[in-house]
Amino acid sequence: MCFQSKQSKSAQEVENRFNATIDNPLKFKQQNQINGFDYPETPIIVDERPNIITHYHWGLIPSWAKDEEIKKYTLNAKIETVEEKPSFRNSINKRCLVISNGFYEWKWLDSKGKIKNKYEIGLPNEELFSFAGLYSEWVDTTTGEIKHTYTILTTEANPLMAEIHNTKKRMPVVLKKEDEAKWLKHYPINEFAFPYSVDFIAKNLDSPTTLF
Repeated sequence: MCFQSKQSKSAQEVENRFNATIDNPLKFKQQNQINGFDYPETPIIVDERPNIITHYHWGLIPSWAKDEEIKKYTLNAKIETVEEKPSFRNSINKRCLVISNGFYEWKWLDSKGKIKNKYEIGLPNEELFSFAGLYSEWVDTTTGEIKHTYTILTTEANPLMAEIHNTKKRMPVVLKKEDEAKWLKHYPINEFAFPYSVDFIAKNLDSPTTLF
């Protein structure tokens, strides 16, 4: 799964990497720890505006939802079942790139998860990348507020991530740079399911060990 990430690069670095312009620089933040359960606004690129970096809330709220409560269950979407789930069905053709340069997972060292090691996972040199995401627009019928939200797709873990995320053995779908345009152009979703994956580097933050 993926509930903790980071985006610590500067606005200029992000714009250069994605060849896009941030539409609201005042919203842009460099963050070493992003907690999905805070439902933060983070930088994304949507399929309809590939040259613009905007900010949506993490935790997808489908357009039909009566309130925001569902977002605690929609931080992630399983790529294997996303087309079947009511929460995501209306967003299948609303693709986005969720901009990041790292995410965090905990490896259980005992059967109940009371002892864990925290890992930071990403690309070499903390390079920027994007998670495969879906987005939605929801209107609060009480206030009339329009809220833009997204979810991050997950897939079966590759060997490295299965060793770290050793309970559910899942990982976020991190797109290869050359495939980001394909994702935004709505190539079939199953093309991005495991064994599709990038070559991660994982750093054990609780010891000096680095896994490759």
